[in-house]
Amino acid sequence: MVAGGCFGMQLLAPRVFAGGDKTTTSLPTAVGAETNYTRAIEGRTADILAVLELTNSAAKEKVHDVIVAQYRALRAWHDANDPKLKAAKGDTNAVAQIRSSLKTLHDQFIAALSAQLSPEQVEKVKDKMTYGKVQFTYAGYLAAYPDLTEENKRKILELLKQAREEAMDGGSADEKTAVFQRYKGKINNYLAKQGIHPDKEKPASQPPANQ
Repeated sequence: MVAGGCFGMQLLAPRVFAGGDKTTTSLPTAVGAETNYTRAIEGRTADILAVLELTNSAAKEKVHDVIVAQYRALRAWHDANDPKLKAAKGDTNAVAQIRSSLKTLHDQFIAALSAQLSPEQVEKVKDKMTYGKVQFTYAGYLAAYPDLTEENKRKILELLKQAREEAMDGGSADEKTAVFQRYKGKINNYLAKQGIHPDKEKPASQPPANQ
């Protein structure tokens, strides 16, 4: 997903120059912006379909339509609700109420995908929509903590997949990254409580802070 600008693109008003009545626009018109957005989400959807390698053309078309519709629905949701979330910041009940409709949107999307795809294929869609951050971050933890038990690994992967479920609904790449950052904090706290600390001899292998 392309960062930031794909959700809720803002247009600048025409700039009026002193001494004349000529105007010019510094960014594309609304029609142009929508064309660019459509091109962007079609490109992301094509990337996802390439990974799925669907051979049934009817199923491929349905999955395409489901994914494109979700991108558009997410943009509309964030355009309508991000200002409300900002205004309600600090009021956990209000925030939860606002975000409940996003959870409904998420669940409907997964149900629509599951009607056409196997569980393994749905996982691939989730990974593509979050830039493969589950696998990337998990590999970083395995490198930074070489003595993890199987239970530790299971817990880390569980938390990363929880992050993925939330990040899928993010309105921008930065928002998706912030979700994973928050869950990495949970993972680090979990490991610290287990008395597990990163291998100091391999600092470069620790999960990067901004990935």
